[in-house]
Amino acid sequence: MEYNISKKVQALAPSGIRAFFDLVLGMKDVISLGVGEPDFVTPWHIRESAIYSLEQGFTSYTSNKGMPELRKEIVRFLEHRYQLDYDFNEEVLITVGVSEGLDLALRAIMNPGDKVLVPEPCYVSYSPVVELAGGEAVILKTDKDSGFKITPKMIEQACTKGAKALMINYPCNPTGTSYTRQELVAISRVVKKYNLLVISDEVYDELTYDFDHTPFASIKGMKERVIYLNGFSKAYAMTGFRIGWAAGPAEIIAAMTKIHQYTMLCASINGQIAATEALKHGAKSVQTMKREYNRRRNFIVGALNDIGLNCHMPEGAFYVFPSIKSTGQKSMDFAQNLLKQQKVALVPGVAFGSECEGFVRISYASSYDKLKEAVQRIEKYLAKSK
Repeated sequence: MEYNISKKVQALAPSGIRAFFDLVLGMKDVISLGVGEPDFVTPWHIRESAIYSLEQGFTSYTSNKGMPELRKEIVRFLEHRYQLDYDFNEEVLITVGVSEGLDLALRAIMNPGDKVLVPEPCYVSYSPVVELAGGEAVILKTDKDSGFKITPKMIEQACTKGAKALMINYPCNPTGTSYTRQELVAISRVVKKYNLLVISDEVYDELTYDFDHTPFASIKGMKERVIYLNGFSKAYAMTGFRIGWAAGPAEIIAAMTKIHQYTMLCASINGQIAATEALKHGAKSVQTMKREYNRRRNFIVGALNDIGLNCHMPEGAFYVFPSIKSTGQKSMDFAQNLLKQQKVALVPGVAFGSECEGFVRISYASSYDKLKEAVQRIEKYLAKSK
């Protein structure tokens, strides 16, 4: 039987991360520095709240928008932390992870052919989700010399051909790049000039090391233009709970909620209860994990540079994006050969954009001892491949 699969779906390439890690399955003694998932277990008090919610019989649907208690807690957090004022009932939506929030945001604002500015390197789903929403991804190519940052000039040049929205992720997956308030202010001027909407993915906000994180929505004149996406997966080590949130203009949140109620209905009630507990009492655990990530960051950057892989210092998240150009190898070949010969798994740079050849992504969400061993194995591989 012939199945008429959507041409749009057929044209999408599979995730470069997942395609590569199919090779890892079943291999023994592999040090995996690939998947972007905290190696910490969710703090006990958060897990306990989820367990207790089940024992109490919380097994039902919630409001499509999410539990009022969680939305109110998010609003309180944003007001206390960043002096941002949102209406919990009209301007906040609980999503199934930030990934669903991104999909909802794009489908809520896109018309066929609308253009979205997408910086590269970027998370693997960004351009495909734009295309699935009927839009066209316009790539903003960044490089190591600029710290993998977009600039106002870059945005302006792209906007001359028309654009509806800008996607931005900071701290960034895969580079760890982030932006200071001053840099965001400069970008905001171009955003206002060209009347852009901004989809701002800030799920790594709590893992910013060298300066305070600034939400894009907190920049003057930006709140009404920004769809602010965040969640609990990274900073609170809650990937499996799948709880994210979106905050933004009421009209856009209403449109996102409409799609959400027809497709996902609501996020897990137990996950929402756990997320409420995380916001109320999880700050200390976040800071403990952050200090350890920072220690690993400082080690891995120095160690990679010492063995000849040029690596810039990321400002946040838990990734480094070293250059392997000195080896003369393609990033996929480098990753596959390193896995086969030294049993270290990392992600080829090409998974994050066509212009990312010559780089690999390493996650330091792994123990300090494993990172030390991984660097030793990479050094052995480099010595043998000369």
